[in-house]
Amino acid sequence: MTHLRKLMLEELQLRNYAQNTIRHYVRAVEDFARRFHCSPDRLGPRHIREYQAELFNKRKLSANSVGQHLAALRFFYIKTLRRPWSLTDTPYPKKIRRLPTILSCEEVAQLLHAARTPAERILLMALYATGARRSELTHLKVSDIDSQRMVVHIRGGKGRKDRDVMLSPKLLTALRTHWRGYHRKSSTWLFPSNYRRQDRPIDTKTVWCACRKAAHRAGIQKPVHPHTLRHCFATHLYEAGVDLRTLQVLLDHEDLKDTLIYVHLSTPHLHATASPASRTSGASRFQAARRSKSRTSTAKRSFISTFRRTASSL
Repeated sequence: MTHLRKLMLEELQLRNYAQNTIRHYVRAVEDFARRFHCSPDRLGPRHIREYQAELFNKRKLSANSVGQHLAALRFFYIKTLRRPWSLTDTPYPKKIRRLPTILSCEEVAQLLHAARTPAERILLMALYATGARRSELTHLKVSDIDSQRMVVHIRGGKGRKDRDVMLSPKLLTALRTHWRGYHRKSSTWLFPSNYRRQDRPIDTKTVWCACRKAAHRAGIQKPVHPHTLRHCFATHLYEAGVDLRTLQVLLDHEDLKDTLIYVHLSTPHLHATASPASRTSGASRFQAARRSKSRTSTAKRSFISTFRRTASSL
């Protein structure tokens, strides 16, 4: 381990950064150094701008991915090297906010039934029933399932925060069936790994692969990944009448504006709002009635005027 890598790891650990963040930041700085075949402490803003342009133009990374690379470099230069960082010289790319893919309830059922094994089916069911993130699901422990209060304790989620979500009776029954048939009941993890018989949770890639394979077997043409089931969890709850504040707590959103996206995804709310195109025929009839009424009024005034002139001449 190099001296700079050790210093950066110490700075990240002192600030209690998540393991995924630490791993991503270190890899991003390593990639930056490999690009120029030089130690990163000898590189400056010119190299960062060139690296940023390459991420966009050659590697075709999204704006959000490029922003994550820049965040890692910014941490390295400011916190590890104690150097200034100019946003003018190295601006962050504007984020692109796209609406996520949503499956209907029927498509979710097809996805669950298409799972290759009962173990993969319970993973997908737990994702949809709790709205947990992929890493949160893999790190659930047996003690996190509270069947007395019918809640699931999610510990150390995004931002190192804990929260409780509902425990569906259907999910509880499926988990008990899965656990009775599992051969390693001594594990503390709800979904333990079989790798070399070590007591550790399954890898997040296992969940990702289970989801992708089930979507392919179900014949679902939409792009489906584990986070899709989290979006389905929130959207279907909102369509069922759950308020936004409750959704914000269940999803562990820091800002309510992150939860507002599910208003845009709710089909009942979209269908309840009439398009202005549906009123064009009514508008045409209204305008025709106004023109007819105007012609009637003009004819009436003309008759009255003629009648008065005739009466005055008598």
